[in-house]
Order: sequence, then C-alpha cells, then structure tokens
Amino acid sequence: MSNIVLISGHPNLDDSIANQWIMKELQHKIEDVEIVRLDMLYPNYEINVLKEQERLVTADIIIIQYPLFWYSMPSLLVRYFEQILSHGFSHGSRGDKLQNKILIASFTSGAKEEVYDGMNQFRIDEFLAPIQATCKLCGMHFGGYVYTGGVSYHDHHDDEKCLLIQNKAKKHADKLIALLESI
Repeated sequence: MSNIVLISGHPNLDDSIANQWIMKELQHKIEDVEIVRLDMLYPNYEINVLKEQERLVTADIIIIQYPLFWYSMPSLLVRYFEQILSHGFSHGSRGDKLQNKILIASFTSGAKEEVYDGMNQFRIDEFLAPIQATCKLCGMHFGGYVYTGGVSYHDHHDDEKCLLIQNKAKKHADKLIALLESI
C-alpha cells in the first residue's frame, strides 16, 4: 500500500471509544500507517507548520479522522488546515506540494446515521463540501469517506453500549481499509 498518514483531529482522543478503536484497528491491519495525534502534539493549537507540511509532502494518502462537531471538523483540525494549507505551499501559482495526493475523510458522530440521512434536511455527504473544495483548490483527489454514527460519548459508562461502539468502530475500520485497497 502507499505511504499513508492518518491525522487524528479529535481534540481529546483519550475520551473517544470509537475514534480510538478505529485507529487501533488501522494500526493493527495496515503496515506502516503513520498516525498523528494532533491532541497530543498540539494541545495549545500551536502547530509546527514546517514539520506538518513535510509530513504531508511525503504522504501519498492522507486520512483525516475526526468526530463530527456541529456539522464540521473539530476546531483543532480546522486550525491544522488553516496553518498547514498556506498559499505557496498547497495552492497558488507555486503551491503544488499536495498535487495528486489523495485525501480521505473518516469520521464519526454521536447522533445515529438516520439523523444525517435527510432527517435534519441535510445528507451526511453535504457536510463534506468544504473538504472537497479544499482538495480541488490544492490539486488533491478526494478519495471518499467512511462515516459511522451512533457512537455517542455519553455511552462510555454502559459496558454493553461500549461494546457496541467498539464493534461499530471495527466495522468502520474495515470499510476504511476496503476503501484504501480500492484506490
């Protein structure tokens, strides 16, 4: 498989069952995937821009792993993009460093999938428009997404619900691996 970098944008991954399990499964099943925990590296949101740009330059496939917060990415992941994707690096007349790289969105929500199946007037894929537009601006290819809902943080103290979340996370990871293998 290609050089894969997974950027975890969860602001406190230690509090997430689903996102942790998804990453554990990927690390276990994909050789040499580099997992970057923004919450551990940049708890104060002070991103090492050059280091992170270098990391993306060496990647073939970039996966962003995050929980859906208010119909978007968490602020830590937004800040990451704001800092890393600078004019002259990722876009602009000389900004070609991410050309032809593949970006995949892998995300979860506490709300069940049905909520994002048009129930709230929007489908889940409609919330991906900013990511797709970013890919287009930067010359990247949007490789698709894997989404799993119904993995609420509020279920942490219920052992039976935690097991269900872990199982959903394992299925999510398997879908993500299948997507990667299809690329």
